Amino acid sequence: MQKPLAFRMRPRTIEEVVGQQHLVGEGKIIARMVKAKQLASMILYGPPGIGKTSIASAIAGSTKYAFRTLNAVTNNKKDMEIVAAEAKMSGKVILLLDEVHRLDKGKQDFLLPYLENGMIVLIGATTSNPYHAINPAIRSRCQIFELKPLTPDEVKQALLRALQDEERGLGKMNVNISEEALHHFAQGSGGDVRSSLNALELAVLSTDRDENDVIHIDVQTAEECLQKKSIAADKDGDAHYDVVSAFQKSIRGSDVNAALHYLGRLIEAGDLPSISRRLIVIAYEDIGLANPQAGARTLAAIETAERIGFPEARIPLANAVIELCLSPKSNSAILAIDTALADIRKGIGGEIPDHLKDAHYQGAKELGRGIGYLYPHDYENGWVPQQYLPDKLRHKRYYEPKKTGKFEQAFAAVYEKLTRNK
Repeated sequence: MQKPLAFRMRPRTIEEVVGQQHLVGEGKIIARMVKAKQLASMILYGPPGIGKTSIASAIAGSTKYAFRTLNAVTNNKKDMEIVAAEAKMSGKVILLLDEVHRLDKGKQDFLLPYLENGMIVLIGATTSNPYHAINPAIRSRCQIFELKPLTPDEVKQALLRALQDEERGLGKMNVNISEEALHHFAQGSGGDVRSSLNALELAVLSTDRDENDVIHIDVQTAEECLQKKSIAADKDGDAHYDVVSAFQKSIRGSDVNAALHYLGRLIEAGDLPSISRRLIVIAYEDIGLANPQAGARTLAAIETAERIGFPEARIPLANAVIELCLSPKSNSAILAIDTALADIRKGIGGEIPDHLKDAHYQGAKELGRGIGYLYPHDYENGWVPQQYLPDKLRHKRYYEPKKTGKFEQAFAAVYEKLTRNK
């Protein structure tokens, strides 16, 4: 029985690895270890299908060491004893241990001496953050490397390689694939090259040949085989920007249901970078000082989403969207900085008051620099009235508070008191 395309197309050397160039590119850490044949045990973590097993098999292929694969859950200690016996005979074995975060104490205790003496080079694969999920005894003996989801261009590179490879891929099958279908396989997988390759193979094997023995793959077939609709998947197209625009405007307008709908479209397109960037912008542009903590919580949700990947990433993203929708809104900060920038760009500035100028050099006092400056911490409540703006702008107000939330109402009260006492 033939193995799946993604399995057959696993890289045989480091040079064949698609993506993860921050680790396997020329002069990068894993490439250097392979070139020097000085391998260290390591833990590779990141979302499924982005190259953890591929890198492990490529390391083995590049170094010609024996390569074995086990699973920390399904394989038992006896299986590990077999690998250890092989390591004793050959001198070194590379062991890919999937779900390494599930390694129990008995298996861990058995492995540790072999990791210490270097007879087993452990490559642990996990989707969990190893700093949270992996026992310190194992973690301290391994280098930890984070893998990133592949870009659409990198997935496309892997697809084209499979279509052209006559030995392991689909090169002998006379496949004609449309650019739209290829783009959908590359974009719709969300950086999971395994799912895109296997979806491509399903499309090829399930499509009838025409009278010229050609297999035609269109975008409809690609959608059916990847089980993701081609919704706003083109990052350079109008449809993408329309969805992103509707997404932000729905949150700004406090329409939770519309915002979740457009979030769903972006999730289906696998476009986590656009979602992340837009949510951070919204947190500071549209929510702003009405709910200052929203920015930090949104960033935490995005970091969680990036760590766990899709499909689970939808959960922290939905939390963030709902909070942003239902938060009070204020654009006072962006209006304030834009008004200040407008003055500066018009040449409205003026001389910085002498008492604010740098006085940390010899001769500054003779020039009148820093003289008369009042140090606020020397005064009650850490504030004392003095001029900070240039004379031309002395009474200028850039910030105009909006009292749409309890936080900015509090800021407004302090602001009015300070500006009134100038």
